[in-house]
Amino acid sequence: MNNNTTTSKKLSQLANCIRFLSIDAVQKANSGHPGMPMGMADIATVLFKNHLKFDPNNPKWIDRDRFVLSNGHGSMLLYSILYLTGYKDISLNDIKNFRQLGFPTAGHPEFGDLEGIETTTGPLSQGLSNAVGFAMAESKLSSTLGKDCIDHYTYVFAGDGCLMEGLSHEACSLAGHLKLNKLIVFFDDNSISIDGPISLSSSDNVEARFLSYGWNVLKIDGHNHEQINEAINKAKTSKQPTIISCKTKIGFGSPNKEGSSSSHGSPLGEEEVNLTRKQLDWHNEEFIIPEELLMEWRSFAKRNEEIINKWKNKNNDFINSTQYNKFFDTNLDNEIKKEIVNFKTTYANDDTKFATRKASENSLSLLNKHIVNFIGGSADLTGSNNTKTKDMNIFNAENYAGSYIYYGIREHGMAGIMNGLALHGGIKAYGGTFLVFSDYCRPSIRLSALMKLPVVYVMTHDSIGLGEDGPTHQPVEHLAALRAIPNLNIIRPCDIIETIEAWEIALETKGPTILALTRQGLPTNKRETYKENLVLKGAYIIKNQSEHDASIFASGSEVEIAVSASEKLKEVNINLRVISFPSMELFEMQNSKYKNEILDDKPRFAVEAGVINGWEKYIDSDNFIGMKSFGASGPYKDVYKHFGITAEHICEKIKNKLT
Repeated sequence: MNNNTTTSKKLSQLANCIRFLSIDAVQKANSGHPGMPMGMADIATVLFKNHLKFDPNNPKWIDRDRFVLSNGHGSMLLYSILYLTGYKDISLNDIKNFRQLGFPTAGHPEFGDLEGIETTTGPLSQGLSNAVGFAMAESKLSSTLGKDCIDHYTYVFAGDGCLMEGLSHEACSLAGHLKLNKLIVFFDDNSISIDGPISLSSSDNVEARFLSYGWNVLKIDGHNHEQINEAINKAKTSKQPTIISCKTKIGFGSPNKEGSSSSHGSPLGEEEVNLTRKQLDWHNEEFIIPEELLMEWRSFAKRNEEIINKWKNKNNDFINSTQYNKFFDTNLDNEIKKEIVNFKTTYANDDTKFATRKASENSLSLLNKHIVNFIGGSADLTGSNNTKTKDMNIFNAENYAGSYIYYGIREHGMAGIMNGLALHGGIKAYGGTFLVFSDYCRPSIRLSALMKLPVVYVMTHDSIGLGEDGPTHQPVEHLAALRAIPNLNIIRPCDIIETIEAWEIALETKGPTILALTRQGLPTNKRETYKENLVLKGAYIIKNQSEHDASIFASGSEVEIAVSASEKLKEVNINLRVISFPSMELFEMQNSKYKNEILDDKPRFAVEAGVINGWEKYIDSDNFIGMKSFGASGPYKDVYKHFGITAEHICEKIKNKLT
């Protein structure tokens, strides 16, 4: 027996450790996806044994290679690897309790549950888009902090389903354009989905597609260890991102279910499990890994010890420096906070009507001077979203040190990539589009909320105030829909003061924020002091009336309308207190005493150029002035008048209620 044969046999045994931990866990849970871990085990074994740079004792080491399981239904492959390689916070008992309540081995990998899980995956192609963000972050930080500090790869497992999703087209097209050569994707080409053969729904030439994106494309037998190793070595030398098309057999080793959809999403069954043990010459009881094989797996990390020690020696002083810490500090420093107060004081005396999208640009001009790790961008609406300031250089294949990304018309891709930028660490990411196109971003927004990632979505043209583009572009239901997502802050500022306060909050929040910004100009509301961030309260009195008869809540552009109504009602001896209500989520965080001051026992009304959903918590439904239908095309003032969102209509409604 030659050496190559011996090596391959050993690698097959090591791969079988993944296979049978996965088979046994799925069987015990009576739920899960055994086919993918069985089919991809050989590739994972070669990758972790020979290539992946990782440290189970320091899982958050910034220069580790990232491993992303985009086809997250095969989660047992990842859990098996984490246990086998010696990550401390996963035990064999966790494997035995796969998919059980209270254990970190969830049905799909959940970021934060276990070290070594780089991102939450499950919705197909999300992990792939995140990986593009990882690779972009690596390129950015390597260019700015130096290759001695940041120099690593992002590896992705992705299946047929990942590549069918439209998100994969958006993210991978941009990755090719940017020449992200540190991104390596293993395509699990098993030609099977839950419904059956891929041929039922697809006849794509995947390799040709990726060649058209500007990727390096390799094809191998996904069960040939020598080919796997050679392909990874080739990929590392490419000047383009690489996809390795791996011809695999789903359910590898199962005599009756290999290559079939029957192994995709359900347990093999006890009889088939026993037959698979015989087929793969595995003579161990369930969940038993022979000591020799476990020690071999545990030795994979030792391969990296010299690399890690060299990194520490080179970077020990640097990682304790002010320059380095500026990239990884999650809070704004006192200098920026002082500048924000000065900004507010200056603009308080400016009578210019600023659209809050323009106010956001002005805010960014200040913030960009202080935040070294900002990466902004827009999905082809830079001039409309006002997301690029004059001092921002373009991030592209010729300049990875740049701080502005032209995402193209790829809203979903942008959102998924921003999640990856945030997950990588060292980057503060924001991206813009119209609020109506949050529908195109929503799955990725939801995952940023699930993972509590500090990404900022700059969503402009936030209402019927968009005007002439009409109902297709007027987001009447979107605020309500987004407010339904847990862990997501939506802030709709009413002027330039609230806008920079919203940015301040967004940059210090341990979760995602949506800034809903206007197209039309809005006046600046005067305050007694500008030291306090009032938006942080979620709602506050912006125009008080002694002995008020009623209160009206308003957000964004409708605050101006509410203030005007208050002035008109005063002429007829009705005192209307105006509450600026930029964020329901922030308001709900306040103590009961403060909330009771805002929600007092006087009649309460609300005005917002959207649907009522969400406002019912604070007002009677009859007391809402807003939208009950889609919008209409026309000059925005005419559209507001058409739908009754005017000071005159508010006055009429309140007078009728109070008299």
